[in-house]
Amino acid sequence: MANFAKPSAPRFTAEVYQNEFLPEGGRDVHAIVTVTSTGGAAATRAAADRGAAAVVIMVDCSGSMEYPPDKMRGAREATAAAVDTLRDGTAFAVVAGTHEAKEVYPGQGRLAVAGPATRAQAKEALRGLRSGGGTAIGTWLRLADGLLRQSSAAIRHGILLTDGRNEHEEPAVLRATLDACAGRFTCDARGVGTDWEVKEVTGIAGALLGSADIVADPAHLAQDFTRMMENVMGKEVADVALRLWTPVGVEIQYVKQVAPAVQDLTGRRTEAGPRAGDYPTGSWGDESREYHVCVRVPSASVGQEMLAARATLVLPGAAGEPPSVLAQGLVRAVWTDDLAASTAISPQVAHYTGQAELAQAIQQGLEARKLGDVDGATAKLGRAVQLASASGNADTARLLAKVVDVVDAVAGTVRLKAKVADADEMTLETRSTQTVRVKKT
Repeated sequence: MANFAKPSAPRFTAEVYQNEFLPEGGRDVHAIVTVTSTGGAAATRAAADRGAAAVVIMVDCSGSMEYPPDKMRGAREATAAAVDTLRDGTAFAVVAGTHEAKEVYPGQGRLAVAGPATRAQAKEALRGLRSGGGTAIGTWLRLADGLLRQSSAAIRHGILLTDGRNEHEEPAVLRATLDACAGRFTCDARGVGTDWEVKEVTGIAGALLGSADIVADPAHLAQDFTRMMENVMGKEVADVALRLWTPVGVEIQYVKQVAPAVQDLTGRRTEAGPRAGDYPTGSWGDESREYHVCVRVPSASVGQEMLAARATLVLPGAAGEPPSVLAQGLVRAVWTDDLAASTAISPQVAHYTGQAELAQAIQQGLEARKLGDVDGATAKLGRAVQLASASGNADTARLLAKVVDVVDAVAGTVRLKAKVADADEMTLETRSTQTVRVKKT
């Protein structure tokens, strides 16, 4: 573990948890890299002084938002609450989204600067929001991208609210838009009500390294938007990458964020020099995240050892300057004939492997349930109940209990409920990737 942060910057640390021992000929090395950023309060104050954040709020104003009327009313109130939470000096804009995207405030392709006057003007402009038209989310994101690209702020963020499916845009168009926006800004996505598509909303958040959630009751939107904006205002470092360097002959099998939520980063690699690649982690405040790294090393004999990978947190430098190294950790491989040592599993690796399986079991179980495969759904959701119980993931266990009747949590014995509320099923699916930390012993 090493820390390279400057005294005036947030302090990053990286800790590696693994069992480095392999049997003779063993090749796969697993490690959990825990990254922690601290000391953000002073940095956030400094960021406020230089207005180092830009935010665009995208509000669904399609025709369905008027049914029931409290959705549109809740969206206006939530956006006003988010505007009130903006730190002075933050650049911001509000966009109304239908089958096209329109600027609500400040307009004319500009960003406003948050202060008492502009907050009041923005909230007055929100009174004019009216529902009508279709849904083409890619157009909303493209307008947000264009607005955010005007800003030199380090933190560039979007908040997106939708209540329906992306019916007025081809899926390929949305995918291309997400590919274009990835790395330019992060985005939290929320679905209100129960008529939207979970995979669309979680796909948007995943591609743009943000959070996704359901707000089934529009009355809770303002609270959720306030919490989201507070989180954005707490960010002080953007565009941090997890850089993995591997020796000759070592292959990276996968890289996944496993806490606070499961997100596969393997396909997001960008080359960063000989045998090195960067995996995006987005923006950071005072927080801790964990990553599961799996590499395949050349087989070796008992007594040999090697550096399997070097994990480094890096921050891009200014034009022509090298990146800053924030923290570093080492992944090792040691070959032994001690059976007890080579077969032991790191508690951290075992825990997060189980959490990833839990997310997959929930998603597969719900899909089987939608297809009418009772046996398949029962088996997968039963396994999910078992994994949630074993890992102490009480929140997920409670959500599962709304979809299945739990007979024996330890054994994973369940019965599918005959009737399940749409909101309960969508909440379970949307939050299926949220994980819990390793139990302290």
